[in-house]
Amino acid sequence: MKALNTRSAEAKKAEEFENLKRRIHGKLVDKLDLNRVGELEGDTLRREIRLVVEHLCDTEETLLNRSERERLIEEVLDETFGFGPLELLLKDASISDILINGPKQIYVERKGRLELTNVTFRDNQHLLQIIDRIVSKVGRRVDEVCPMVDARLPDGSRVNAIIPPLALDGAAVSIRRFGSNPLKLEDLLNFKAFTPEMVMLMEGCIKARLNMVIAGGTGSGKTTLLNTLSGFIGNDDRIVTIEDAAEIQLQQDHVVRLETRPPNIEGKGAITATDLVRNALRMRPERIIIGECRGPETLDMLQAMNTGHDGSLTTIHANSPRDGVARLETMVMMAGFDMPIKAMRQQIASAVDLIIQANRLQGGPRRITHITEICGMEQDTVVMQDIFRFNQEGLDENGRATGHFQATGVRPAFMSKLEAAGVRLPASMFRERVLLKA
Repeated sequence: MKALNTRSAEAKKAEEFENLKRRIHGKLVDKLDLNRVGELEGDTLRREIRLVVEHLCDTEETLLNRSERERLIEEVLDETFGFGPLELLLKDASISDILINGPKQIYVERKGRLELTNVTFRDNQHLLQIIDRIVSKVGRRVDEVCPMVDARLPDGSRVNAIIPPLALDGAAVSIRRFGSNPLKLEDLLNFKAFTPEMVMLMEGCIKARLNMVIAGGTGSGKTTLLNTLSGFIGNDDRIVTIEDAAEIQLQQDHVVRLETRPPNIEGKGAITATDLVRNALRMRPERIIIGECRGPETLDMLQAMNTGHDGSLTTIHANSPRDGVARLETMVMMAGFDMPIKAMRQQIASAVDLIIQANRLQGGPRRITHITEICGMEQDTVVMQDIFRFNQEGLDENGRATGHFQATGVRPAFMSKLEAAGVRLPASMFRERVLLKA
């Protein structure tokens, strides 16, 4: 009974706190001089508004201790300038994903495990306001006419939102975090995502301008790997990137970033990835990077790889290198051309040199499980061979997958291309052996 009364008192106190916060926020909106706000920037604006909020707190008769008052001020400022309750989660660098299932249920992923948070929105309308604030910053919209949207946060984190009537229990939002300090090559090596030998090969392939496809399932780390590999591209290449929601973070100087556009409220004006790939070919690119191939643009990408845009990169959804080739075939068919299957496979075999397979294993670890060379065609079959792979052996005491990386003993057929580009790799690197236990 005592515990029930305690919970009831806590719920009442939380409700009073929310009501107070809403009152102060309402007064703040009434008090703001929009012309003055427009003249100020960033930290200066936040400092000025903070003084106003502190004054408004003083006018309230509710008794707050120092920590409650500070929390109230911060939450009102987050509500005014940021993304409301999400700000608390976005400031936590240990969170990799934020999953919102309606206004009262927010999960986060930490270290590969999902956990429920005590963060909530007031109601569905409050959640919709925050979603609208996120998507409007990148020129997108979400409403009953267009109830699904892809967007991004200022730090590059990927956002997907779907609202009622399609989402039955309130708006659902998925935020895939891109931290303020993206993972670097050293970090991925420390996490045993791959081995130094695999890095040497991938670096050599980038420098020798081989065409590479990164395959993997959702959350397997494809985009992180793409960002890491792009660091090996020389600073004198003209790179054109094409994405649905811009999240590739290249370090080079000469980068042209293109982003698709959804249709307007009348259903017109959409710019697809296919349109952008075709336009990119007229922009004198030396490398084209497509954030993800998922439709008819795949045919244009393959043709670009075959016609002088060597060293291009893209990602696809697939569970193995062989599945990756099948998926490329399926996406080429989406272009609507009645192309013989053999011609389609020849196009793939001649365009793509290497498939890098990334997987998210049980318990959360992300590994490059295959580095596979496409060697060409034998009759109607695309011939492939693994150069390095990861073999899973079991689970540790924490339920995380364990195994080992191994070299298969195969020397890649494209070694002559690497040597012609001045990349020298020791022959012993490919000797069949276990490289690393992970």
